Amino acid sequence: MAEDIIPHQYLRMPHVETGMRVGLFGGSFNPPHEGHTHVCEQVLRRLELSQIWWLVTPGNPLKDTSQLAPLRDRIKACEAITTDPRMKITACEANLPTRYTADTLAHIALRNPTVDFVWIMGADNLGQFHQWERWRDIADLMPIAIVDRPGSTLSLHSAKAAQVLRRHRIDEADAPLLATYPAPAWTFLHGPRNPLSSTALRTGM
Repeated sequence: MAEDIIPHQYLRMPHVETGMRVGLFGGSFNPPHEGHTHVCEQVLRRLELSQIWWLVTPGNPLKDTSQLAPLRDRIKACEAITTDPRMKITACEANLPTRYTADTLAHIALRNPTVDFVWIMGADNLGQFHQWERWRDIADLMPIAIVDRPGSTLSLHSAKAAQVLRRHRIDEADAPLLATYPAPAWTFLHGPRNPLSSTALRTGM
């Protein structure tokens, strides 16, 4: 059906140029909300990025997809709440021969060898990061910025991934340089936290 067709521009990677610093922010965005834009605004400013890509995924292997809205609808919803032109909405993963985040990020990095990428993740995901398929490959591929989320601050110390990668953590004051650090490297960004979550919005909590 026509309404299910993804516009071609969203199946391509956004345009980049040599030397850019680009954040990669993946998720189902089901639905997207102000908490997502809040994270991106913080990261753009504190990491001094050129762009941040919202990687709208076809589906997360770790999550129940029975309540997942159509990809086209989620793309449109992301576009509707982003006003900063540095935030780029893309569903390029749907056009890649990949299934897991590790594969997608490796493909993006390979296609853009002159760009410095950073993986962006909310602290609420840090606690389960060690359960992701080949999570160590992600950590070895590009630097990671963890953004504080309500109820998840302690994951900085308690999360298994944080413990394993403890010696690779850089000081928050050096966040503007994170994109240029060789992986593995990560930082934890404290600051104002937005309580919204996609799960709560879907269930009316």
